[in-house]
Amino acid sequence: MPESNWFRRQGEDLFVKVYLVPRAQKNLITGVRENELLVRIQSPPVDGKANAALCAFLAKQCGTAKSRVEVVRGKTSRHKTVLISGAKWLPRGVVT
Repeated sequence: MPESNWFRRQGEDLFVKVYLVPRAQKNLITGVRENELLVRIQSPPVDGKANAALCAFLAKQCGTAKSRVEVVRGKTSRHKTVLISGAKWLPRGVVT
């Protein structure tokens, strides 16, 4: 799988740079913008709800359990780095 500026593979782990837009109408990936995966999530950015929804959404998109996805950088920012352990594929709908 080719490397890109918005993700990096390290063994079984996939690190993804994400720009998160909370309070969206629906959960979806809208593409890559400025070396970050642009993800829209319905949940508000209150008490970690948007981060939890982001992890669950990316887990489903990458074919892994949501317990294997975590925000490792940017927990209170829109700019995040997400670790996805055991990802079977890149998030669906994204062209590298």
